[in-house]
Amino acid sequence: MEPLLKATGLCLNLGPLPAVRDVSLEIYPGQVVGLAGRSGAGKSALAMLLAGVHVPTQGQLHFAGRPVGWPFDARALGIEVIYQQPAIAENLSIAHNVFLGHEIGWPGRGKWLKVPDRARMEREAARILARLGMSVASLREPAAALSGEQRQLVAIARAMTRPARLIIVDDPMLLLSYPSQQRLLSLVQSWQREQTAVLFASGNVDHLLAVTDRILVLRDGQCVADLQTDGTGREEILAAMVGIADRQQLTPIMWALDSYYRAREQAEKLSQRQALLDRELDARAAAHWQVLDHMADQIDTLDTANAALQDAQRRLLAELEEERKQLAREIHDQVIQDLLAVSYELEEIGARDGTATSLQSELLGIRGSIRDLVDDLRHICRNLRPPTLDSLGLGPALESYTREWAEHSGIAVKLSLDARLKRLPESIELSIFRIVQEALNNVRKHAAATVVEITLQHTSPRTLMLSIADNGCGLGQEFDLAALPTQGHYGLLGISERVALLGGRFKVQNHAPGGTLLQVEIPHPRIEAPGDQG
Repeated sequence: MEPLLKATGLCLNLGPLPAVRDVSLEIYPGQVVGLAGRSGAGKSALAMLLAGVHVPTQGQLHFAGRPVGWPFDARALGIEVIYQQPAIAENLSIAHNVFLGHEIGWPGRGKWLKVPDRARMEREAARILARLGMSVASLREPAAALSGEQRQLVAIARAMTRPARLIIVDDPMLLLSYPSQQRLLSLVQSWQREQTAVLFASGNVDHLLAVTDRILVLRDGQCVADLQTDGTGREEILAAMVGIADRQQLTPIMWALDSYYRAREQAEKLSQRQALLDRELDARAAAHWQVLDHMADQIDTLDTANAALQDAQRRLLAELEEERKQLAREIHDQVIQDLLAVSYELEEIGARDGTATSLQSELLGIRGSIRDLVDDLRHICRNLRPPTLDSLGLGPALESYTREWAEHSGIAVKLSLDARLKRLPESIELSIFRIVQEALNNVRKHAAATVVEITLQHTSPRTLMLSIADNGCGLGQEFDLAALPTQGHYGLLGISERVALLGGRFKVQNHAPGGTLLQVEIPHPRIEAPGDQG
């Protein structure tokens, strides 16, 4: 198959600095290619080269088999661009901004003029914006009143007004809320199914892993890695981004990606701008780089410490689970069997001729106590290591556990499992089960709830979302997760640590209808969505 877009040896200088250095790439119809890299690595510069915004100092570009020279009209070729910062005509209506440059209407007197069909544009704009989850009082309002997120959604809608052969997405996520980010990721997947090629530049590695087929990693304007998404992971991508060969040093980046990566990215943006401004001042530039080197040393020290902590935590949890497994096996295979043997011996003694009636009654009572003890021990074994989890998987294990928990606690449980849920790696299944176990334990102890709703759904082929909501008393106004250990409460902290070890995200907050909502998003190996072609 011939590539839709083929770039060879692209180079670009922005001021005195090289932004893109000898980059070559190919994008095929229906392929989603990701651009990964730290701030200043050249992602946006390369995207804007391919969109015709920047003119390269060197290189060639072919689109649909034909050479393309700069500057060029991307939309005329069938290329739509979603910019990092949306371009909005403040004085025009929302509907006119959606169709800016491609208005629906009738030909006017001049060759390039049209009489806009406002009603039709408003209907189409409302349909597209609804798909993006955006609603406004009137599409005739001027765009100047829109929020930053709404402006970005209008810019995304503009790229959806007509079929495109290639859509360039230049990291628009910073202005979008989490639901809008997920809708954009779903859009990328739908474009792929429609055989539209997508170039997706993003600083969020999880987003790239969720939707791309290939990931190109840029560092200092150069392409340092071309990775098949299904054959790679966070660690390999981050290693290429930061230029670290030893993957153990990357562990803290996985551990603390959400907490410090964005701050680090912003610091790098500021430092790059400062470097450009101070380029002519050698003394100030030298001092600036010394500060950056000092910051890098501090980050390396933090990375090493976090790596050791995370490795120790993994080993501790693995050893704890192995001990639980062995203890459950010993209780089941030895203690329970011994108690049953004693019960059978007591039964034989009571059945012998000449045994006093009073003694038979006492033996019967003892056997009843032994049966109760066996039931309690079996319940303990299931909590230590549920056999259903090993034999049948996460879904049946959760169904069995929540049913039994509801019977013992008197609290109703509504469990909703994704129909696409399949067997996952043991560490992921066990961690999700333990998270549910600990969350329900917290509900029983502290929530004063009557109903718990548990939902486990795929938000993408590589991501699971676990939601646990109760109708109890909720979190107090002074709730502080970090302060819980000092108060003797470790449940939520343990959940957050498990999620971090899986490279996921954890959030707990008061639920709008009342009670508490706990949400956990966990990455996992890719599963095929319904309708995917192998």
